[in-house]
Amino acid sequence: MFRKTGYLFLTSLLLASCQQKKEVVCTPSDTAINYPSGDSLANVLKWPDDLKITGFSGPDVNPSPACMAVSPTGEVFVGVDMMGSLGKDMGKGFIKRLVDCNHDGIMDSYTEFARVDNPRGILAIGNQVFVLHTTFTEETKKANNMDLIVFEDVDNDGVADGPAKVLIKNISNSKYLQERGTDHATNGIQMGIDGWIYIAVGDFGFHNATDAEGTQLTMLGGGIVRVRPDGTGMEVYTHGLRNIYDVAIDPFMNMFVRGNTNDGGGWNIRFSHQIQSAEYGYPMLFKHFTEEIIPALADLGGGSGTGALYMNDDRWPENYNNVPMMADWGRSYLYFHRVTKDKASFTQEVEDFIQLPQITDVDVDGGGAMYLSAWDGAGYSGSPDKGYVVRVTPKDFNYEPLENVADIYWTNDVVALLKSGNAKTRQSAQYELLRRGKGADAVYKLAKNADLSLEVRTASIFTFAQLTGVEGIERLVALTEDAAVQEFALRALADRKENIANVPVEPFLKALKSGSDRVKAAAIVGLGRLGRQEAVNDLLEVAVPDSFVAPELNTEGPHATPNSDIVLPHLAVKALVSLNAVDAAVKALDTDRKDLALWTLRYMHSPVAVDGLINAYENTTNPTYKRALLNTLARLYFQEADYDTSWWWSTRPDTHGPYYKTVEWDETAKIRDFMMAEWEKASDNEKLFYSELNVKYRLGIDDFGTIEQSAPKVDLPVMDLEKIKNKKGQVGESSIEDIMLALQEVKGDASKGEAIFKSQACFTCHSLKSSETMKGPFMGQIGSIMNREQIAESIIKPNASISQGFSTVQIETKADDFYVGFITQESASDLTITNIAGVPTKLKKSDIASRKELETSMMPAGLVNALSFEELASLIAFLENQK
Repeated sequence: MFRKTGYLFLTSLLLASCQQKKEVVCTPSDTAINYPSGDSLANVLKWPDDLKITGFSGPDVNPSPACMAVSPTGEVFVGVDMMGSLGKDMGKGFIKRLVDCNHDGIMDSYTEFARVDNPRGILAIGNQVFVLHTTFTEETKKANNMDLIVFEDVDNDGVADGPAKVLIKNISNSKYLQERGTDHATNGIQMGIDGWIYIAVGDFGFHNATDAEGTQLTMLGGGIVRVRPDGTGMEVYTHGLRNIYDVAIDPFMNMFVRGNTNDGGGWNIRFSHQIQSAEYGYPMLFKHFTEEIIPALADLGGGSGTGALYMNDDRWPENYNNVPMMADWGRSYLYFHRVTKDKASFTQEVEDFIQLPQITDVDVDGGGAMYLSAWDGAGYSGSPDKGYVVRVTPKDFNYEPLENVADIYWTNDVVALLKSGNAKTRQSAQYELLRRGKGADAVYKLAKNADLSLEVRTASIFTFAQLTGVEGIERLVALTEDAAVQEFALRALADRKENIANVPVEPFLKALKSGSDRVKAAAIVGLGRLGRQEAVNDLLEVAVPDSFVAPELNTEGPHATPNSDIVLPHLAVKALVSLNAVDAAVKALDTDRKDLALWTLRYMHSPVAVDGLINAYENTTNPTYKRALLNTLARLYFQEADYDTSWWWSTRPDTHGPYYKTVEWDETAKIRDFMMAEWEKASDNEKLFYSELNVKYRLGIDDFGTIEQSAPKVDLPVMDLEKIKNKKGQVGESSIEDIMLALQEVKGDASKGEAIFKSQACFTCHSLKSSETMKGPFMGQIGSIMNREQIAESIIKPNASISQGFSTVQIETKADDFYVGFITQESASDLTITNIAGVPTKLKKSDIASRKELETSMMPAGLVNALSFEELASLIAFLENQK
């Protein structure tokens, strides 16, 4: 059940090898450095045979690596977080800069680049390092909020030059950062080839985040926010995600995320394609209002999504290229998803890639070397002794580091780098061209060149748009006539709101008639951003498929099923709402465009909308249409309260929807009076429909029926431990994070824990004394090799920490007999396998046909679900004493 770590460390670095590397432009460390051994890791982990994986750096340099980024030129920046996700003590975080002087795959030199608490996202490009981290108040020693900042290292000495510049302040939730920690906060940052920084916002959300221009945003729940590298232009990109940790962005600005579950509420990991302006539904819509969301592409079961990277590097084997790679801390794997275009979206197939204990992040440099960081048992509050980084390349890979593009004298030579076959080099070239403000004409030639790859042309379009601003609009419009790049030219035209007043609407209206759903999607999103009222009627013409209708009332629809048919109408509704097209939507209620108009009016809390719906109801005799109109009125009955962070978040939030905290508005009374009047005229059978509306929309109109309603959970306080710590079954009802928080306060009684060890029948599989028969993992010294959190995790989530030497083994003999259990004794000729009941079987090795180590523990999950927090704490206190 318990594994100390998944790797061995090399104990020192020979001084002679340091001497050899002094000629390299880098200063090797003058102290011995421990590295994780790639060979040792390979013995216990599943790695592709055609990759070379080497230990790069160990916990003496970068313990508890929460995030990581690699510069184009190969410097590795590791966000060390010895506070972890649930810790509260400030002063335990920093950024380490690691350098491989001779490019042999092992770190030679490191510096402490900067000190920040809870680093959660890093982006290194040019001489700038962007960091997303938690801020603390010095006087109170408590978390204040989270900021996006940028450091500069102009002299390239590996240490930040002076204090950081703040780009966004307060992009998280102070209340829950203080009460809980940073586990559901704001996380990874990535830069797209459009030049924006994309921020993965966890489900804490944020209130009044403020960018460098003073623009403020509030977000209830999670999603993606973007901002320019100078801290301007902050805006919401998508909404309705749970605890995402990072974003993978492909060369064409398709975006993918893998959610993080970890809440005990059954909200599995979901892999989804993120489309600008779309709604993904968590938590208010994804259960009972799935017709209103873009569903995820796949429900992947349990786990904890962490770092992400879209791999685009033609030097890598085709099998591993052009795929979003997604780390999963809970499953200890780096996965990739083979995505296939499906109209304006995708379908996907997930595949195992690289196993690494509690992997946290992944990135690649401009030379093609990939780096992975592993938490590897650092616990929920971090550890100074755990965590490492490994380097990955294809075998026989000819590594050629990317030179610093800032040192390239001729701008045309920098432009030429946009033709590279990897995303990191193209992005580095773009960043340098924007810094210089030169090369627009040469870049435009690349954008027009049909002989170049689509990746290169797309990068050139976005580079040109940023270099030229308003002056480049005419030439971008010309590119919309080229079908191959029409989608990207449209996106570039509508990308910067400060320029859109000068952008003509005609290319977008024309694109609505394209035969490509991807072009149409770009046009729809663009029209919503341009804000032109002349586009409203064209948007209302977007076709509505049968799947874009409400399911039966009060049923849970699928929220993880590819459904590309609903993408265009979904985006059209978002654009129409952005354009405040209430008058046009009301007029369309009497036309064949009424389906899309009805969906648009769901989100328009306007007297014009209410009057229009009531008028349409009174002028139709179609019973189906009447119900649709009533459904829309019921959706408008309440609106969402203004979010101020004093309510909302929980590991098990109210998922009923469609609002989290409802408030009445000016038209609520009118809607209630109208619906009551219609209810009074309805037959007994028809009144059932009103009861269903009452439940679905939580109207609270008593006369409509007494079907039990789910009460809104609008103010969810921190656990009151004094009230619940002795409640039987509390462990089974709580998320693992809540259990860990409780164990920080509830210490337990070791003497009672010994009795619980016996009453829970732990002794059936675990020995406490070396004189006892070895069965499962030996507990006689567990307190000396694992801390309190690690012991708790291994009991609650047995598969998360399988003890080395006690993993579950499956043996098949040549006589076709099967055995599953632990290897409790082994010699050169014999072994003993002990099953879950403690029954040993001695086998001769010569009789064994196959021996396979399984990934799962024989200890089932849920064995302590019936315990209270106090009982679990006592059990752990007893085990802590076994030393």
